[in-house]
Amino acid sequence: MSGKIGKAAYRPVGVLLGLAAGAVAGMVFRQVWKLAAGDDDAPSATDEERGWGEVLAAAALQGAIFSAVRAAVDRGGAVGVRRLTGHWPD
Repeated sequence: MSGKIGKAAYRPVGVLLGLAAGAVAGMVFRQVWKLAAGDDDAPSATDEERGWGEVLAAAALQGAIFSAVRAAVDRGGAVGVRRLTGHWPD
């Protein structure tokens, strides 16, 4: 029963945190890409001017940053729900 309470309390929080995580991850990625590549714009997969290496490096970096930010935000949200409800969202 306790898992259901935490999970129900976390669901709306998780949706909002997911949106925030995506926005934060995008901002972090743009700043890291500027520092790493010296370019304001990261390449897209269909950018004809960019090579495979640059496109794949940008995608890998973006994925790693998104995953790390999402994990940090999800974990923080779960800790917050536990503090409020006394139950960890499963």
